[in-house]
Amino acid sequence: MKLLKLVLASLAFASAIAAQTITVAAAANMKYAVNDIAKAFSQESGIGVKIITGASGKLTQQIMSGAPYDAFLSADVEFPGKLVQGGYTTTPAQVYAYGTLVLWSDTGVDLSKGVTVVANPAVKKIAIANPKTAPYGIEAMNTMRFYKVADAVTSKIVTAESISQVGSYVTTKAVDVGFMAKSIVLSPEMKNVGKWVEVDPKSYNTIDQAMVGLKNGSPENQIAAKKFLRFMSSAKAQSILKESGYGLPKK
Repeated sequence: MKLLKLVLASLAFASAIAAQTITVAAAANMKYAVNDIAKAFSQESGIGVKIITGASGKLTQQIMSGAPYDAFLSADVEFPGKLVQGGYTTTPAQVYAYGTLVLWSDTGVDLSKGVTVVANPAVKKIAIANPKTAPYGIEAMNTMRFYKVADAVTSKIVTAESISQVGSYVTTKAVDVGFMAKSIVLSPEMKNVGKWVEVDPKSYNTIDQAMVGLKNGSPENQIAAKKFLRFMSSAKAQSILKESGYGLPKK
């Protein structure tokens, strides 16, 4: 009987490990890449990964309010840094990728002149992610300031909750153009939708995307989350990020 109990306990423990799932909060620009990375991680580790995407600022607010996320992949370094300073993290903030800003349209707008096209009278609506919560929205405004068109197009700007909503506005033709993450337009779901051009990187700040482990989950999940964050630096994850249009930090 004692042996049977030990066997059952061992099986239960093994089952619990096999069934372990961590929750990763990820910036909306990572929507497609992080799903592929999570699948590869699960195949290698046996640990399941649930992905929650949104604007980095909103996810940060949720984490600070106790949301049970185990790791956070932000679109910048500021929000993870804020969490580190507030004592919400189990790891230092570490840059995992560099984002690229593009201008995207599905309405036939001629994008050959780049960002300055937004000032064209034919362009009536321009979508950007909310600069208050989305780093890509901040840089969309910076690039328009760089090209000295920001003031002229203020009335045209449609503010989206996140990069994902910018995508919805562009694909439904609710706007003429949208500032988007390159990783989204390269995804299998979007690569044949409309036209896009890269925004000159000299016109906006480098989009350093950082990650942290979080204290909100269980101790077991904190350990598993650290394994996931280490996997982000693996050859497989780096390959996925590169194929998704991200720049990679030097090792």
